[in-house]
Amino acid sequence: MTGDLTANLPAIFLIGAALTAALSGAPLLLRFMNPAFGQRLATLAMVVSAAGGLVGAVMTLLCRHHVTYRLAWPFPFGPAECGVDPLTAFFALPILIVAACCSIYALDYWPATNNPRTVRKLTFFFGLLVSSMLFVIMARSAGLFLLAWEIMALAAYFTITTDDHTPEVRDAGTLYLICTHTGTMALFALFALLKSLSGSFAFPGAGTLTAAAPLATVIFWVALFGFGFKAGLMPLHIWLPSAHANAPSHVSAIMSGVVLKIGIYGLLRTLSFFTGIPLWWGMVIIVLGMASGIVGVLFALGQHDLKRLLAYHSIENIGIITMGIGTALIGAATGSPILVLLGLAGALLHVLNHATFKALLFLGAGSVIHAVATREIDRMGGLLRPLPWTAVSFIIGAVAICGLPPLNGFVSEFLIYLGFFNGTISGSGVGAIGTALAAPALALIGGLAVACFVKVVGVVFLGSSRSPLPAPIHEATWTMRLPMMILAFVCLAIGVAPVAVAPLLESAVSDWLPRSTGSVSLAAVAPLAWISILALALLAVTICVLFWYRGRVKKATFTTTGTWGCGYLEPSSRMQYTASSFADMLVNLSAVILRPKRHMPHIIGPFPADHHFESHVPETVLERIYLPLFSRLYERFLPIRRLQQGHLNLYILYILITLVALIVISQP
Repeated sequence: MTGDLTANLPAIFLIGAALTAALSGAPLLLRFMNPAFGQRLATLAMVVSAAGGLVGAVMTLLCRHHVTYRLAWPFPFGPAECGVDPLTAFFALPILIVAACCSIYALDYWPATNNPRTVRKLTFFFGLLVSSMLFVIMARSAGLFLLAWEIMALAAYFTITTDDHTPEVRDAGTLYLICTHTGTMALFALFALLKSLSGSFAFPGAGTLTAAAPLATVIFWVALFGFGFKAGLMPLHIWLPSAHANAPSHVSAIMSGVVLKIGIYGLLRTLSFFTGIPLWWGMVIIVLGMASGIVGVLFALGQHDLKRLLAYHSIENIGIITMGIGTALIGAATGSPILVLLGLAGALLHVLNHATFKALLFLGAGSVIHAVATREIDRMGGLLRPLPWTAVSFIIGAVAICGLPPLNGFVSEFLIYLGFFNGTISGSGVGAIGTALAAPALALIGGLAVACFVKVVGVVFLGSSRSPLPAPIHEATWTMRLPMMILAFVCLAIGVAPVAVAPLLESAVSDWLPRSTGSVSLAAVAPLAWISILALALLAVTICVLFWYRGRVKKATFTTTGTWGCGYLEPSSRMQYTASSFADMLVNLSAVILRPKRHMPHIIGPFPADHHFESHVPETVLERIYLPLFSRLYERFLPIRRLQQGHLNLYILYILITLVALIVISQP
C-alpha cells in the first residue's frame, strides 16, 4: 500500500462503494426475504454506495491522489493490485450517478410484486454489474482486471436476459455473450504481450513504455479490437442494438450509459502506458470515430423501435468520444499540449455527458413503454399531454444528445471542435488533414442527430395516437420521475457551469499522459465563462418565452375541431407523418450503407383488398458481413467436428496430448 491517510481515504470510499454495490442484491437471494422489502433495501444500499463513491471520486480528482494496494493471492498473473488515481475517479462518476438513478427507477419500473420470478436475479446481478465495473477501473494488474472484466460480462448477460422466456431476448443475450468473450480473448493476448514488453503482469506506469518497440503496434491493434468490442465501436458493434433494445429499460440505461465506457477506459489506460506515440495511431482512431459516428446516426434514423434507435445513437456517441481521443493522440504525436488537452478533455466530458443524457433518454423511453406497452414508434403519438413529466425529461435528453446549448452535450462537443480547429490551424501534414476532415464529420453527425430526434419527439409526443393504446395512459410514478429529474439537472448544470468540471477534467487529462499537457489550463484555451454567460442568457430567454406563451394561452378562447385534412372529408391519425415517412429521404440517400428493405403492397383491380406497406433497416454489418463469413467458416471447419465424439475418455486423451505437447515445447 502506498500513500498517506489523506490519499487513502478517497480510495477507501471507492473500494467501499464497490463492495457495497456487490452486496446490495444479496438479501434477495434469501428465500425468506420479502422481495419488495429486499428490493427497497438493495436500492438504499446502491444509493449509499453511490454517495460514498462520489465523495471519494471527487476528492481524488481535486487532490490528484495516487494510491495502490497489493494483495497476494494464489491465482495466475501475479499478485492482485488495486489502485485509485484521477483517471479512475473520473470514470467512477458516471458509473455511480447512473447506477443510483437506475436503481431508484427500478422500484416502480420493475416492481417485485409484479415480477416475483425475475426481480431477485435482476437486482442481484445489477449490483454485481456496478461493483465489477468499479473494480475494472481500479484494477492495476492483469489478473484482477480480467477477473472483474469477466464478472462484469456475465452480470451484464444475466441482466440483459431478465425476460429469458422470450426468444428474441435469448438471441440478444447469446450474441452479446459471444461478442464479449471474443473481446476477452483479445485481452488475454493483450496482457501477455504487455508482460513480454514490461516484464510484469502489473500495469506499467503512464509513459513508461516506448511506442517504438516492435510489440507496441501489435498491442495497439489488439487493445483496439478487444476494448472496441466492449465499447461498440463500428464495425464491432453488432451485439449492441439487440442487447440494449431487449433489456429492461434501466438496464439499457446503464449498459449504454456506462458499460460501453468501460471499453473506452480500457483503451485509454492501455494508451497511457506509452510514450512517443506515432501519428498514425491517432489517425486510425479518429477515422474509426468518424465512421462510427456517421454510420451509427444513419442507422438510428431508419429505426422504428424506440430503444433500438437509442442504441444506435450510443454507437454515434462512442464515435464522437473516439474522435476526441484520436485528436489527443495526434496532439501527443506532434507535441501539441493544447491539442491533447482539448481532445481528451472533450472526450472525457462526453463520457460523462453521454452517460447522463443517454440514461435519461432510456429511462424516458422506459416510461413511455411502461405506459403504452409497445416499443414501436409508429404506434405512438400524442403522448405529450398524458405524459408531461416524461415528455419534458425526454426532450431535455434529446436536446443534450444533439449537442445544443444550454445543455451538457454542447460543451463536450464544443471542446472537441476547438481541438479540431486548433489541430487544423497550428498543425501540419497528415495530422492537420485528419482534424480538418473530422470537423465537418462532427457537424454532419450533429445535423443528422437533430433530424433523428425531431422525428422521435414529433412522432412519439406530438399529433394524435397512431393506433389504439391501453387506456388510460398513466404518467410515471415519482420513483421513476425522480431519477429522470436528477439526470436532467446534471445535464443542465454542466451545460450552464462547465467551469465547475474543468478542474476534474484537467486532473484526469494530466494523469493520462503526465508530460503531454504541461501547464496549460482548460480555462485558458476554451471560453468556459462565455459558455456559461450565453447558456444563462439562452435559458432566461426560453423561460420568458414560455411564461409569455402561457399567458397568451390563458387569455385565448379555444374550440375543439379536427385537423384540416386538405379537403379530405374523413381525416384520420393515419394521415400523420410516421417514423418511416419522416426519415425516408435521408434513408434513401444512405441506401448504399443502410440497405433498407421494403415490402410493397400489390394492389390489383379498382376495389383492392386491404394491404399494408412495411419497411425496415436491417443490421447490415451483422447480416451482410459477419453471418455469411461465419457460415462459410462453419462449412470449412465441419470436418473437425468429427473429433467431438461425445466420449469422455477421448476428451481426456485430447487434454493429455495437449499437455505433453506444451511440456515438450516449453523445454529449453
